[in-house]
Amino acid sequence: MFVQKGQKIPSAPAEGWLSDGRRVLHFKPVIWDRWQRELEITSGEWLSDQAAPLLKRRQWLSREKAVALWRQPRSEGWTPCGPQWQPPQPPRMVLWR
Repeated sequence: MFVQKGQKIPSAPAEGWLSDGRRVLHFKPVIWDRWQRELEITSGEWLSDQAAPLLKRRQWLSREKAVALWRQPRSEGWTPCGPQWQPPQPPRMVLWR
């Protein structure tokens, strides 16, 4: 989703991050096929006493709604940024003998 002003939105799935310095939006493709394109949008907020942002909301949106959501904060001065948190690792499966 890293798109500069005037650039075309990519049709291939891509992860993207936006921040205003305190709040963070993470865009992650979850379903991307010929018939359906959806992204998971996670919002977080940096708190002064925390090492990572507090995750506040997670939702799935169609590509069209996610693009609109990307453009709205960009028009308010939010900037693309690098990853602000690491997703949790999936639990390891233990096989008993």
